[in-house]
Amino acid sequence: MRAKSNVIVPPGVTLGALGVVGFSFSLPATRLAVAGLDPWFVAFGRALVAGVLAIAYLALSRAPLPSVTQLRRLVVVAVGIVVGFPLFTSLALTTQTSAHSAVVIAVLPMCTAIWAVVRASERPPLAFWLSSGAGLLAVLAFVATGGGFSGSLSLADVYLLVAVVLCGLGYAEGGALSRELGGARTVCWALVVSLPVTLPISLYTADFSRATGVVWLSFAYVALISMFLGFFAWYAGLAAGGVAKIGQIQLAQPVLTLMWSALVLGESVGWLALATSAVVLVCVVLTQRNRAPAPAAETAQAVR
Repeated sequence: MRAKSNVIVPPGVTLGALGVVGFSFSLPATRLAVAGLDPWFVAFGRALVAGVLAIAYLALSRAPLPSVTQLRRLVVVAVGIVVGFPLFTSLALTTQTSAHSAVVIAVLPMCTAIWAVVRASERPPLAFWLSSGAGLLAVLAFVATGGGFSGSLSLADVYLLVAVVLCGLGYAEGGALSRELGGARTVCWALVVSLPVTLPISLYTADFSRATGVVWLSFAYVALISMFLGFFAWYAGLAAGGVAKIGQIQLAQPVLTLMWSALVLGESVGWLALATSAVVLVCVVLTQRNRAPAPAAETAQAVR
């Protein structure tokens, strides 16, 4: 008689992991896209494409209109994930490598956890902060040892840090709001709210003279996955498992991005990446063990 496995992966962790896998190729894809398109168009154009898809999704799902209070919170979400992060990472990747950017963005899970305390009223225990901090240190140590960090703060680094602060805010606010609206509807309404900004800027910065097939494929990825479908899973995961807790799964994203950078962009990644991957995955597991998963009913609401 075979013994049953006691290992059960909470839905929030599964959804969050799916989101991270989707996001992990965002920086390499953006790097390829800005090689042939204006970085402002890459940032706002992808939100415009996702916004059109969002209108279709909301119409087909017959989503009710958000309340005035929810609209105000959706503006905060839009500032973080629709405008802030795409714009500042696009600007940074015109001069900086995807691998270097992945390392700087390694501080995003910690930033998300801090915003979760401020905006989502979460109170992670000390063990959570220790596990999260250990994962962050492992990634930063990898960068320093591997030569991915030059030691000087460039303008691109400033762009990336601004992107991280705004993205952490958008993640925390969106994750909390997803408990009311659902993950898919939260990102869709944020995209629709942003259309008065994303539409005119996209039209103004549209210049396709240098765009190649690879550029368009990369742009399609950041529009369909990074800006749309990836958030369906990510926000649902944040709502179901807690913003601070699920946000730490993104500690694995820099390592995944480095792997994509090596495979697609030809950047070298050595054995240190593998060692860091192992340490980071352990830290992710520890952060997930520090808090109980959300009830099943809340998970079902979060997915919508």
